[in-house]
Amino acid sequence: MIEINNISSFSVDKKFFSGVAKKVLKGENKEIKNLSIAFVKAEEIKKLNKKYRQKNKPTDVLSFNLDEGSYLGEVVICPEMVKDDVGMARVLIHGILHLFGYDHEKTKKEKRLMEKKEKYYLSLINF
Repeated sequence: MIEINNISSFSVDKKFFSGVAKKVLKGENKEIKNLSIAFVKAEEIKKLNKKYRQKNKPTDVLSFNLDEGSYLGEVVICPEMVKDDVGMARVLIHGILHLFGYDHEKTKKEKRLMEKKEKYYLSLINF
């Protein structure tokens, strides 16, 4: 089950974002687990970014891997930090890939792999 919560001031197409998430889950050949997607205001993501990454500024997306039983984790998105629908889809894909262990901050090779996967999934949703 994909749960979407919107506590931002932006309108969010839950069906669209649920579809994007399902494509990534299926594409990674992972059993569909419970996934939470939260859209929050800049001040909320700033608090989370400070608490968990020691960065006192808002960011576009954070991922929390909780891989407990059937629960994969949560992707937190700040629409205020993203420019358009393509950006919103990209940060969702980016966040889910982090939940599966992809990391763009370790090596250039891993960064290229993650970017390649992001582009691939964006192409599946016609962006």
